[in-house]
Amino acid sequence: MTPPPVRLPDSASIQAALAGLDPASIDADLVPALAAAFPGFDFSLARVDDDYWRDTRSVIQPDGTRVGELRPWMTGELAKDGGDVKATWERLKDTGLQITEWRGASAFVFAPTGPAPADYIQIALGREVEWRAGPVVNPDYRPWGEQELLDPSWPRRDPLPDTDRLAGPVYRLLDRAGGAFVHVRSFLDRCGRIEREKRDAKRPEMERRVVRETGPGGATRETPFLDLVPDYFEFVPRELRFFRDWEDSSARSQRVFAHWALDARDYTHKGEREVGFIPRPLRMPKERLLMTPETSVHQLMDRIEAVDGEVGLPFGWFFLMTHGHWVEPDVGLAIAEGLKAQRVRLPDPDAAVLLRWAERPYGF
Repeated sequence: MTPPPVRLPDSASIQAALAGLDPASIDADLVPALAAAFPGFDFSLARVDDDYWRDTRSVIQPDGTRVGELRPWMTGELAKDGGDVKATWERLKDTGLQITEWRGASAFVFAPTGPAPADYIQIALGREVEWRAGPVVNPDYRPWGEQELLDPSWPRRDPLPDTDRLAGPVYRLLDRAGGAFVHVRSFLDRCGRIEREKRDAKRPEMERRVVRETGPGGATRETPFLDLVPDYFEFVPRELRFFRDWEDSSARSQRVFAHWALDARDYTHKGEREVGFIPRPLRMPKERLLMTPETSVHQLMDRIEAVDGEVGLPFGWFFLMTHGHWVEPDVGLAIAEGLKAQRVRLPDPDAAVLLRWAERPYGF
């Protein structure tokens, strides 16, 4: 029997576990290394095909000797020529110096912490490889500004041969917006609390706000905003609704993290706290489900059944619809109308969730 977790992972400990991985066996060793560092967790890994490039580049000699990071090094080279971009380009274009860059793709590690849909942790990682990307300056094109040297666009974006691999693969924490590590239940609690605090801070303003309407003959009528939106202070963020709908529907038979990763964010911008996530499907259907004037509700029922089969999740089409790409919201609205007219049927829990969504749609 697996012992209960002793402690939640933290960024420093995760980074220490990642640093000890051998690039030659990194994919096979990642989960065991995390399990050894954090006993009691049943970790799983999902990789996502979303290529990205880091903005950190280095300069190397033709023999691979490292010279330095591109921007500070190039700034120094420009200074040698008094800021003369043309002179720097002419001096460097035949040196054989090369630029390196790190290319990566996202990966997510999950581990359950309890039986409920939100009872799990997620670690956002990048699986990265450093490549020899191209010459330090474009020998065939004279740059017209220093930015073209500091942030060059000529390195190749197409797949590179393995002979140009310099380092990696390595895994590193992706802390793009404060979401590298999240305990999802705590994250949702925080998300709801921050939203409540924002709205409560606006209470005096909302209580004073009125909506003016001008009728025939120029007569005006003022209605308090809160009379029109009486549940303004009971607003539930879409992130919380996503997990509530999962728990209330047929999808609850499976774990959220078996099908979705979360691009989580928690940061402060211009003095305002932003907390939330965008869900990313880990299993996609064969094609998008789009609504057309010719599509009947019975055809939609056949298609959503097929989508559920393709992603391996009952009611999976609904959550793809909230994501907004693979299933159009109009599909859900049409099926909701069919339910109301008793033309089609869904399992009672799924029907209740869909009708609740149709009354107040949300999406990502």
